Amino acid sequence: MDLRDYLRVLRKRWKLAVVCLLLGVGAAAALSWSAAPKYEASTQLFVAAKDASGDVSSLNAGGQFTQQRVQSYADIINSPDIASAVATQLGGELSAKQIASEVSANAPLNTVLINVHVTDRSPRRAQGIANAVSDQFASYAAQLETPQGGAVSPVKVTVVKRADLPRAPASPRKKLNLALGFIIGLAVGIGGAVLRETFDTTIKDPDMLQRDLELPALGAIAFDPEAKRRPLIVHMDRHSTRSEAFRQLRTNLQFIDVDRPARSIVITSSIPEEGKTTTAANLAIALAQSGIRVLLVESDLRRPKLADYLGIEGAVGLTSVLIGQAEITDAVQHWGEDELLDVLPSGPIPPNPSELLGSRGMATLIRDLERAYDIVLVDAPPLLPVTDAAVIASVVSGALVIVRHGHTKREQLARAIQSLRSVDAHIFGVVLTMTPTKGPDAYYYGYGYRYDKQKGRTHSELVTPSCRPSTTMRSPSSRSRLRLRRTVALVASTRCRRSRASSTAQSST
Repeated sequence: MDLRDYLRVLRKRWKLAVVCLLLGVGAAAALSWSAAPKYEASTQLFVAAKDASGDVSSLNAGGQFTQQRVQSYADIINSPDIASAVATQLGGELSAKQIASEVSANAPLNTVLINVHVTDRSPRRAQGIANAVSDQFASYAAQLETPQGGAVSPVKVTVVKRADLPRAPASPRKKLNLALGFIIGLAVGIGGAVLRETFDTTIKDPDMLQRDLELPALGAIAFDPEAKRRPLIVHMDRHSTRSEAFRQLRTNLQFIDVDRPARSIVITSSIPEEGKTTTAANLAIALAQSGIRVLLVESDLRRPKLADYLGIEGAVGLTSVLIGQAEITDAVQHWGEDELLDVLPSGPIPPNPSELLGSRGMATLIRDLERAYDIVLVDAPPLLPVTDAAVIASVVSGALVIVRHGHTKREQLARAIQSLRSVDAHIFGVVLTMTPTKGPDAYYYGYGYRYDKQKGRTHSELVTPSCRPSTTMRSPSSRSRLRLRRTVALVASTRCRRSRASSTAQSST
């Protein structure tokens, strides 16, 4: 990943990064403000070797001797003997063990100095302990270095700097802790965002569909928070983003295969809750608005929803026709104020949906419906839970697979596509639903969308209404251009249908 990829991940996962950052700063602040302040007092000792001769060589030897001694002195300066003496001197305010835990010392390299540090919650007590330890150690070192039977110690320890009263606490260091919390939180947030993006196998890249599955992305339907409340949008708000996306899907579907036009299409998905029924209904309405005869068949005989979305009666429908209880003309219902769309609901839910949909009667019914209508859309169940959609796909012109952006996983779609190809079903393409309208994964809707990918920013644009399937058009920049292109789309679609009708008539003559 280069810098541009990291920035894209941060734009997408910025909430995770911010949460980790706030947690890091909050934890540092909580620890800093909850910790009791401690004060530090310091003294300095000078260690010298006694030599009355004054000889230079003797002085050098004494200097080396004291340098070897100071590190050992620093290690034993909080010994039990010294701690006990200090505790007695201070009147027993603290125990010898408590004093020893508060005392530390270090000897700078190549010097004969010892720095003594005392940390305590009371600044005055820290000062008193530091001075007492220095005084007691000077006497203790003299006793320790005096040889047995000797009268004078060869080493002299002198207090060269006494402890001052601390004015400010040495810990906690709030500013430093907050800075560390910020850095750690930011690092964890960025790392978590990159890891989450790395292990995210959901589908968000239409180029992956073409690259890995050799399937085109025929449309991108924007996410609408009001979709559950009003699933049918094409006839209610024709100027909305979702309506335009469904009309774009209609155009792409009409010109996806000019040599072999689709007469019947099964619309399915990999798993539930991907928007297949909503897509089927809105696509059927969009196709009907263009002037062609459309029949929408609800073949989801397990969890039918189409009748509820359209507000029609679903007691008599597909199952009634297949078992011979009703004629197709009696089961089909006209929908809409102008009755442009015909709908065949599911009917009673049978105990054996797969066997019923895979029967010879279903194949015959599809052939009859193809002769009666310009196009038949079949809303089928998801592919992975049941085999109904694969069974239907084997008898229709082709399949349209619905994929929910950021929800459907790559392996799920791959298994679904494999189940369709195993029955030799023709797959027209994939439709991405619930795509974001903001952020790094947002799409540009209308008469095209672009997808920027790493370096070079490759563009993938949807086709526009034209008899030539390769013609493309960029997204509109003004309202007037949008109306003009809609008019061009309608005229081009009408000319194509007339041209096909004329060719069919000449060939039959």
